[in-house]
Amino acid sequence: MLKWVHENARKLGISRDKVVVAGESAGGGLSAALSLMARDKKEYKLAFQLLIYPMLDDRTAINSDPGANFGEFVWTRSANKYAWQAYLGDKAGGPQTPPYAAAGRATDLAGLPPTFIGVGSMDLFLKEDLDYATRLMAAAVPTEVMVVPGAYHVFDMYVPDAELSRRFMDAYCAALKRTLNL
Repeated sequence: MLKWVHENARKLGISRDKVVVAGESAGGGLSAALSLMARDKKEYKLAFQLLIYPMLDDRTAINSDPGANFGEFVWTRSANKYAWQAYLGDKAGGPQTPPYAAAGRATDLAGLPPTFIGVGSMDLFLKEDLDYATRLMAAAVPTEVMVVPGAYHVFDMYVPDAELSRRFMDAYCAALKRTLNL
């Protein structure tokens, strides 16, 4: 898809310099992995990665204690384990999981595009998302993080009209606009 977008940018009326990847949950993890691959292959440039409560690290699926109230609402530890096993099979949580499958496994994050990561304070992915954000910043990647107090996984989809959900969407839209100079 990234190749197609770049090759058809003119037909689409978009600038190749403003191509963004974005995703929520597992889609956020896939977006992060695509950013790693794009950086490594050096074929197509990304301007930004918008990662909304991204599912980044398969090791979360085997962690027996993510903390009080983490993963108790909507996306549970058992659902997470099932999803990673469906995606990776027996490799889930093991040492052979490649970063292109679980971006949280990447050791080198330098050269990735500017990033926004948003996650709720009660989301099972909070720790892995904050870890990834911290490592992005340590690699000098411009990174904005928003932790939404009291929010669980995909809270904004369950209550899209809630003030908290609207502020969350406003924040990540503003980050995207700033990066793209819109």
